[in-house]
Amino acid sequence: MIGNVAGFWTRPPTVLCLGLLASLATRSALAADCPGHPDAIGTERTIVVNPREHPRIGTMQYPETLPLRDHEVVLTFDDGPLPRNSDQVLKTLADNCVKATFFLIGEQARANPEGVRKLVEAGHTIGTHSQTHPLTFHKMSVEAAEKQINDGIASVAAALGDPTAIAPFFRIPGLLRADGVEEYLAGRGIQVWSTDFLADDWHHISSARVYDLATKRLEAMGKGILLLHDIHARTAAALPKILSEMKARGYKIVHVVPATLQQPATPTDPQDWQFNPPSESVPTARWPKVPNFVYAETDMLAAPALSDFNSPDSKLLLSPEPFAHMRGRGIPPPETPWPRAPETQATAASVSLPVPAEALFMVPEDAHAAFRVPPPRRVAVAGEDKPKHTASDHGSSKRAERGRGRARIAHAAPARRAPHAAAPGAKSAAHAAAAPRRPVRVAALKKR
Repeated sequence: MIGNVAGFWTRPPTVLCLGLLASLATRSALAADCPGHPDAIGTERTIVVNPREHPRIGTMQYPETLPLRDHEVVLTFDDGPLPRNSDQVLKTLADNCVKATFFLIGEQARANPEGVRKLVEAGHTIGTHSQTHPLTFHKMSVEAAEKQINDGIASVAAALGDPTAIAPFFRIPGLLRADGVEEYLAGRGIQVWSTDFLADDWHHISSARVYDLATKRLEAMGKGILLLHDIHARTAAALPKILSEMKARGYKIVHVVPATLQQPATPTDPQDWQFNPPSESVPTARWPKVPNFVYAETDMLAAPALSDFNSPDSKLLLSPEPFAHMRGRGIPPPETPWPRAPETQATAASVSLPVPAEALFMVPEDAHAAFRVPPPRRVAVAGEDKPKHTASDHGSSKRAERGRGRARIAHAAPARRAPHAAAPGAKSAAHAAAAPRRPVRVAALKKR
């Protein structure tokens, strides 16, 4: 069964899409008029695509998207059917005469076959979304991915009872793409759908937030594929307000169906599949087109001869050094056309400076004496012979000298500080400093 379902898109076209062709006429009528709902947005037009010519669409992951005009939107719904919420979404679409594309999960289709048949009867496009919605397509083997894809198709076909009602459209769960999976789907002629913008309705957010995200992102994009989930109550509650706001802002709903021999693809140019195609009115948006010339004559030109190179001996210049063969014959090399810098001659200086004398750098001997510290001088007492010092006298002299030094410090220290009030009967520091000092005789030192 899986093998037959896997190849049902290659069946004869007369058997392939009789149901799809019958529904296209109904869709055109519904797009023009929505009886009983004058405020409905409706479906503006239906575009037919060839999956083999454009195997991957959706600018969130791929360079191409559906060939939509400005302010055109394609509605897509994932993960259904789930009767509790999918039926409400289906009613909202019917009240607005809107056609959408549904990507169904195989397990959901087997559990709710009546919901799948309702989608087909309402004229919506049915794609598939794997069998169990695993979020591992980006790392699973190609064989495992094939089983998920084929089992999902088989489950939806079993719920419908007619595999020809399934479009060759597939959306990878979680948009977790992989090269091997995409190559397998392209080989089967199945178009991979990503998206252009989201409403984040799979998160635990309010219906007001779903509406807000959908309208703001649509306004930022200007057109594109919108991904929603019909299994969530928040999406079912937000959808009427989203469609009403789209109509108020001038947006149009576009329905997408696969091409057949009876219904060929909508004519498009390659740039139509780009989200922002180059504009013909802006010269800098693209390179100018090169015209196609038709040549009246196609005769080939004759090949040049060696003599056309003006070589002296009709040989090519193969010497590693240019013009080496001409030097051997005494022919000077040609002058280079580049300008040469004028030659300049150095002139001797007309004025010479005198050489400094050697004495200029000599320092006199007496100059060093100014930096020497002279030894202290001893004051001799008149009438006394030069004393003879012993070891004990030498020690006594040092003690006496230290005593005199302390006395000088004691007398000089008060002079540095601010004067204070002296105690009654005590001499002031100034008076003590002015008092004459008695000379210390050497004889007295000897007695000590």
